[in-house]
Amino acid sequence: QVQLVESGGGSVQAGGSLRLSCAASGYIYSMGWFRQAPGKEREGVALIYGGAGSTLYADSVKGRFTISQDGAKKTLYLQMNSLKPEDTGMYYCAAKKYYSPYTPFLDFNSWGQGTQVTVSS
Repeated sequence: QVQLVESGGGSVQAGGSLRLSCAASGYIYSMGWFRQAPGKEREGVALIYGGAGSTLYADSVKGRFTISQDGAKKTLYLQMNSLKPEDTGMYYCAAKKYYSPYTPFLDFNSWGQGTQVTVSS
């Protein structure tokens, strides 16, 4: 398993932006961002996989969030623009050794501790 440490969360007003970072102890094939709002199940937000850095987004964040990696593919980012109150939650970085085209957001086995994002209206 790879060790993951998130940073960059905080509080922002609706319409604002935040950038999350996730430092990984090594390269792994698929990395993603997940979030969990109070009283709700954790959901996949964005995914990046493979050497070419293919990406996948949840419909709720398409056009507003951008997932990326640094050149060494050891730091994962999530640029969040046009934030909405419904984006509030704990955001987690996760990783797994493969990509599943039919269940891309399942079976992640390495998780960070999470970073809180709060968007006020």
